[in-house]
Amino acid sequence: MVRHIRSLFKKNNPTKENTNARQQASDAQVSLSIQLDQNIEYFRSLYLNSFDVMFRSFLIGEKFQGYLIYIDGLTDVQKMDEQVLTPLMKNKIETASELTNFLVNKTPVSSVQKMTSFSECVDSISNGNPILLCHGINLGFSFGLAKWEKRSIEEPAAESGIRGPREGFTETIGVNTSLIRRIIKSPALKMKTLHVGEYTKTKIFLSYIEGIADQTLIEEVENRIKRIKIDGILESNYIEEFIEDNTYSPFPQILSTERPDVVSANLLEGRVAILIDGTPFVLIAPTSLFSLFQSQEDYYGRYLISSVIRMLRFLFLTISLLLPSLYVAILTYHQEMVPTALLLSIASARESVPFPALVEAIMMELTFEALREAGVRLPKQIGSAVSIVGALVIGQAAVQAGLVSAPMVIVVAVTGIASFMIPRYAIGIGIRMLRFPIILLAGSLGLIGVMMGIIAIIIHLATLRSFGVPYLSPIAPLKIKELKDSFIRAPLWKMNTRPHFTGNFNQYRQSPDLKPGPEKGGE
Repeated sequence: MVRHIRSLFKKNNPTKENTNARQQASDAQVSLSIQLDQNIEYFRSLYLNSFDVMFRSFLIGEKFQGYLIYIDGLTDVQKMDEQVLTPLMKNKIETASELTNFLVNKTPVSSVQKMTSFSECVDSISNGNPILLCHGINLGFSFGLAKWEKRSIEEPAAESGIRGPREGFTETIGVNTSLIRRIIKSPALKMKTLHVGEYTKTKIFLSYIEGIADQTLIEEVENRIKRIKIDGILESNYIEEFIEDNTYSPFPQILSTERPDVVSANLLEGRVAILIDGTPFVLIAPTSLFSLFQSQEDYYGRYLISSVIRMLRFLFLTISLLLPSLYVAILTYHQEMVPTALLLSIASARESVPFPALVEAIMMELTFEALREAGVRLPKQIGSAVSIVGALVIGQAAVQAGLVSAPMVIVVAVTGIASFMIPRYAIGIGIRMLRFPIILLAGSLGLIGVMMGIIAIIIHLATLRSFGVPYLSPIAPLKIKELKDSFIRAPLWKMNTRPHFTGNFNQYRQSPDLKPGPEKGGE
């Protein structure tokens, strides 16, 4: 069997058929051989022209020939020398059974695993864990000595807050799971492991709380991830696009966040979190439109203030979506709706403008969006300066040159400020994108076109689902109890039940008699 595999790896024949055979052989569950030379020849063929893969030959107890295979930069070489190489070379080992017993029970490494196939060894080496192969033993031994450079824990720049934890996820999935475990200490918190990607073999953890998350939801998320067949996963959006219900919608059906407290709060509500190795963004499913307008600070401040701020978000959502189109529609078709003094002021400001209101609005909106994207893509030191100074200079110069009117500059500026009130970037950019077709409808049909656009958006939202959960829940279908955490945020002591997602679930999350005040029976 091993000779047959070696024949697939001809060093000087890089044809397509040979490449496909190599991939198939590397993925096959072929058992390791007792002959050390055959195993090493296979691995050398597999890692041909991979100069960062090290093969360390040494004698075990002056009798057994051994090979350590590891990737330079992914393995802690110092610990490998101290905890693996030194004990094996100094201890007297006579038989293969003694060697196996020593490796499993006496090696001073926290994790030692037996590998029986080539594919298991390849996975271990790729993850930074060195593999030991010995002559006369058809097993490989994997040592948990992975080590690589990683970013320190910092506050997420896109989800910063005034009050609350300052920790954010990193690109290392082990660090991310530990941050969640520090918050939710119950053994009911589960982490299922999946691997996606033909070449990247990206590790994915499916996290949920047993007894709170519905089992049907867990199985559905797991099945959708298992169906993904792709070369590699480089970021969480790869997973998001493959598992969401409607990929053509501008509205995200899965929540993404960099904050462990946000993930923990959603897990406690019965949702499922998807952690992907290599990215700090964690996916949360299912979600709704109202969940995307909730911020972590809504629950860290007083409920009256949080409710007012949340209502302001929905008000500025309306302004961000409709203000330019309303301005174009009224100025083009419905001048009678504007007070005479204001109409004369706008007319005098537009006297030298050569473009109709529709062209003026689209031109200014495109310019504003270009400045905003330029500010995001440029280095931080100059990005904010370019976006702010560019808007001021271009706006003032355009007004003075007579290309646009001052009222239009005001409308676009207010619209841009309103869009910054939306707490989630994914939903914010969707609203910004929908602004343009509504402006075109307003310029073509007036307020009737604006209403047609609003109706089309509402119909689309009503048809959306996130893992079977209606996107407009709890408004459509109406759930009175869950309105406590939608447009407003009720006091925490009144939110006794969890949101209802799918099937049976653990309904109550706190005692019903937590209203603050004097203790019952007290004076």
